[in-house]
Amino acid sequence: MRKKLAVDMDNVIVDIENHWINIYEKKYGVKIQKEDLLGIPEEEGFPDPVAARALIYEPGFFRTAPAMPGAVEALMKLQTRYDLYIVSAAMEFPNSLKEKHDWLAAYCPFISWKNIIFCGDKSVVVTDYLIDDHLKNLDYTKATPILFTASHNVHVQKHTRVNNWQEVLDLLMKD
Repeated sequence: MRKKLAVDMDNVIVDIENHWINIYEKKYGVKIQKEDLLGIPEEEGFPDPVAARALIYEPGFFRTAPAMPGAVEALMKLQTRYDLYIVSAAMEFPNSLKEKHDWLAAYCPFISWKNIIFCGDKSVVVTDYLIDDHLKNLDYTKATPILFTASHNVHVQKHTRVNNWQEVLDLLMKD
């Protein structure tokens, strides 16, 4: 029987961090350096955290974000060995449910609708592995947790860490 692999979207498959920085600069004319976000909650690295958080609620935010380098190709490879599920907390932001669905349809049409799980609490999803950037998901999963590096989690010392999609493949595609 094949093992089940759950993969988060934001800051794992989808480059939300750089997208957010770019949108903030376009809207407010202020360029944020990625280093300014290291080790702190995501929106707190922006000069106006309330304005930064508001951007997430704007239509198009999730749909127009780019894929992380190597993510789509890695998912295609992982799908040959695992039952692959996309698991994303899409309930907090009203536009994200449809936009994340549309993003997956455009970038990952090889993933069946049966393998997409949009939820609020990922602890109810039972798989063998979970790749995520947030401890709030990894600390409570029954799966083997794999922490995908993002600015907000750079100081976290627990869980197996991967920094990019090549490292994911190196970890999970071993013979």
